[in-house]
Amino acid sequence: MKARAVLAYALGLVLLLGGCAESGGRTAADGPTPSTSTTPPPAPSPKPSASPKPTRTSPTKRPLRPKPTTMPAGLRRTTGVRSVALTFDDGPSPAWTPKILDRLRAAKVTATFCVVGMEAKRHPELVRRIVREGHQLCNHSWRHDVDLGRRPVAEIRADLERTNKAIRAAVPNAKISFYRQPGGVWTPEVVGVAKQLGMSPLHWNVDPQDWRRPPAKTISKRVLGAVHPGSIVLLHDGGGDRAATTAACAGVIGELKRRYGITRLGQAS
Repeated sequence: MKARAVLAYALGLVLLLGGCAESGGRTAADGPTPSTSTTPPPAPSPKPSASPKPTRTSPTKRPLRPKPTTMPAGLRRTTGVRSVALTFDDGPSPAWTPKILDRLRAAKVTATFCVVGMEAKRHPELVRRIVREGHQLCNHSWRHDVDLGRRPVAEIRADLERTNKAIRAAVPNAKISFYRQPGGVWTPEVVGVAKQLGMSPLHWNVDPQDWRRPPAKTISKRVLGAVHPGSIVLLHDGGGDRAATTAACAGVIGELKRRYGITRLGQAS
């Protein structure tokens, strides 16, 4: 009895399925009916994104030329006569330049002031006094850049021209006869640019290293011990505390004047 019931149930199921297949429905082999497809509609196209902003990059700095191992030709190292010359670097300084000028005026001698462009711009009244009292001017770069001579020639020229412009803003048509390389780090390139701009490259042969601020007696001893006829003496009126240099000046100037005389530099050696 159970077997018949099972057989009748199975037969009914077969007839039911067969009827569904004959009623026009698609089989799995025919693929899904379009109207009943479960494939999701295509996603909307994404909105175009804004173009990325260009990034600003710093210009690549050119490497410096190697440090020179020898001095280039063409440097002015002596006066060319028996008398000696005094030169003062790194000013003008409102603290020290007036005191140095007072010492020079009292001794009735002149000197060459190697001025830094930034300081000339800050203290134009001192540049005017230097010229008014008969002293010579020397370009000492815009910001005392000891590596200037190792930079591209265009940078060297721009620096020297900028410094000359600051000097002439204080004293129009000022004669700037010389250029002195900070630190004495001369290269053929900086010598060439200075000459193209009408300036003689001015070095020295007596250096008491007063920029290290030794006592006034030490400065005097070093200068008077190293000087000889035709010397160019390097001293400082700016760049730091120059109290010792100022104190040494009166004695040094008097002794140099007595031994050799103190001269104004001619541009040609």
